[in-house]
This record gives sequence, structure tokens and C-alpha cells, in this order.
Amino acid sequence: MPNEIVSWLMPGPDAIVLDCTVGYCGHAESILKSSAPSGRVIGIDRDPQAIHACEVESARFGGRLQLVRGHFVDLKRHLADRGVAQVSGVLFDLGVSSPQLDEPARGFSFRAPGPLDMRMDQSVGRTAAEIVNHADEADLAKMIFEFGEERFSRRIARAIVRDRTRKPLETTEELVATIEGAVPSSYRRGRLHCATRTFQALRIAVNEELDYLEPALRDAADVLKPGGRLCVLSFHSLEDRIVKRTFRSLSDGRLTIKTKKPLRPTEEEMAHNPRSRSAKLRVAERTHEVM
Repeated sequence: MPNEIVSWLMPGPDAIVLDCTVGYCGHAESILKSSAPSGRVIGIDRDPQAIHACEVESARFGGRLQLVRGHFVDLKRHLADRGVAQVSGVLFDLGVSSPQLDEPARGFSFRAPGPLDMRMDQSVGRTAAEIVNHADEADLAKMIFEFGEERFSRRIARAIVRDRTRKPLETTEELVATIEGAVPSSYRRGRLHCATRTFQALRIAVNEELDYLEPALRDAADVLKPGGRLCVLSFHSLEDRIVKRTFRSLSDGRLTIKTKKPLRPTEEEMAHNPRSRSAKLRVAERTHEVM
């Protein structure tokens, strides 16, 4: 939803926009074009491959894009390190990017063979394989149910524990086979691939995606100038609930909610980019000076 995001952020020629999940520069590029000739974007991402791709893409913007390898939960520190106290807009584009999904070596997708990794930053943290092969059955079932909203979570967890005793589950193919063997045949033939929710749950657990969202949104509200906009693009209900709840909590005088219901992609965009089908955009505006 690049057009909608630029329209809500309204980046002028002197704007500084904080892109908390710069990814492969898609939204940042749209913001920079809209805020030419002097608008700036500070882009944060914990994926070093994404930062490198942005460095290559951003050369033509002549210093108007500053890149930070790091986590958005530290956004205040990242801004302070660059001498920035307030920004004109903040963007969060949550979840995994298409390039990450499309690279089998990252292990995010059940559609391609690859290692069970799923880390946004492959230099730190537990891999999905470590969780799958070492977590106990009850914890696996709870994770798959809560983060994946998977109704067959207990059956899947039981099958994972059974299969890993024979051989550690190390690849996406092996995990998919285990899931397919655990669920009813009617579920395997459903519209949604039967591994979708389990892979989502693992990715969220590996990257602790939900743990830091609310504090980061609160910090984002703090660094906004009066009249500045906070835009959050989410792709599943767990993220959207946190955004909705946090916006409501911050509408105590700090933020004004601009979207009573989340905005959805146009039919044209969904036809062009099927992965955008689940996107939800919420927007809020800073109402007074930060104390």
C-alpha cells in the first residue's frame, strides 16, 4: 500500500520520516520521491541483507536515506545517535518481506526446501530448528496455537516430538511432511496450506515479533512532531490487535486515531500483489508537543 502510506504520511520537502522496518527500500523509495528534493528517511532493519540491498538501491538519493542495522525497539537511541529529536512521520511495515520469503536459504517459506532458520538477523538468536527440536510438547502446542491460531496445534506438536526422536527436523521439507502427517486429510486439501499457521508461529517465536511491538509504538508516538503521522501496516490478526489496543491507549491526548477501521489494499493492488491481501493499515496523528 505505498500510495496510501505516502498519502497519510504527507512527507514534505523538509520532512524526516522514520521507517522502522525499511526492508528492501520499497516504501522508503516512495517516501523519498514524494519528499524531494530534501526530505529524508532514516531506515532501520535488523536484517543485514536488507540493509545491504538498500545501500545499493539508495545510492541515487544522495545521502537522503540513512540506514541503521538494528531493532525498532531501540528507535529512540537510533535517532539520538543521529542527532534527531523529532520526526515528521513513522512507518512500521510488520512481518516478513517478499525477498525473505522467496530466498529458500532463509527458511521462512514452506513452499521451498531450505534450512529451518527463520531469523531476521541470522547472526543472533535461536533458529526455528532449535525450537522445533528442543522445546517440549506442551510449549510447542501453546506456541503454535497462540502465535499461529492453529486448531490442530496439539496434534502437530505431538507429531513433531515423535518425528524428531527418529531424526532431528532440520529442513522446511521435513517439517512440512510432519505437519501433513499430523492433520486430517480434509485440512491438507483446504484453501490454506496446512503448514501456513505453524510456520507463522515459528517465525514469530524465533524473532520475538510480538514482544517489542507495543513499546516501540509508544516510543514512536513520543518522537513524533505535533501533527506527525504514525502508520502501521500489519499482516495478521495478532499484530493488528496489538496496534489497535496501543493506539486506543495512546488516544489519551497524545494521539488521534485517523482510521476507525483498518484500511485494506485496493482490488487492483491485490491482483498485482496477492501477498497484500491480508494487509491492514492503521494511522494515528500526534496531537501535542512531547514533554
